[in-house]
Amino acid sequence: MHISVFGTGYVGLVVGACLADMGHHVECVDSDRSKIDALLAGRIPIYEPGLVDVVHHNVREARLSFTLDGASAVSSTEVVFIAVGTPSQPDGSADVSGVLAVSRLVGETARVPLTLVIKSTVPVGTADRVREVLASCSELDHEVVNNPEFLKEGAALEDFRNPDRIVIGCRTEAARRLMERIYSPVVRTGHPILFMDNR
Repeated sequence: MHISVFGTGYVGLVVGACLADMGHHVECVDSDRSKIDALLAGRIPIYEPGLVDVVHHNVREARLSFTLDGASAVSSTEVVFIAVGTPSQPDGSADVSGVLAVSRLVGETARVPLTLVIKSTVPVGTADRVREVLASCSELDHEVVNNPEFLKEGAALEDFRNPDRIVIGCRTEAARRLMERIYSPVVRTGHPILFMDNR
């Protein structure tokens, strides 16, 4: 499956590398040129045990790539994972502007319906806000899924490959089947997917 991961911070890079290691073709996208230049040069901007080997192996196998061009990534993908930062604002609430910006880019550039998977840490109601953004700039019936991450620094690869559970929030059977396909290598090892509604 062709997957785009927006955000090459801790969560995005680990998720992108692990998805590629599961056999998917993954393009990681970031607006920070220094991050993308480093990744293209083979330098990993974060430290996580084992990550360097996973990234380099999947780049060599042509399953993992990096780009600044979000529109191009959207045009060649089936699924968009959103793993951009959601920093705290002065009032303590999460700044989800990055999540909404990626959603708008998808709405404005996608030519076929896509599935957007929110990996960023966001408050309840963000999926509905993403749907509103998509509806404001696209007539396509995009899916919006929540898939929160439970990665611990220092054990992120193991947490991704051997999770206690995978939590998916979605509203349609099509989205459910798609997420089961993405995570099928993990599910085959006996780890459950917990499905629920999302908003």
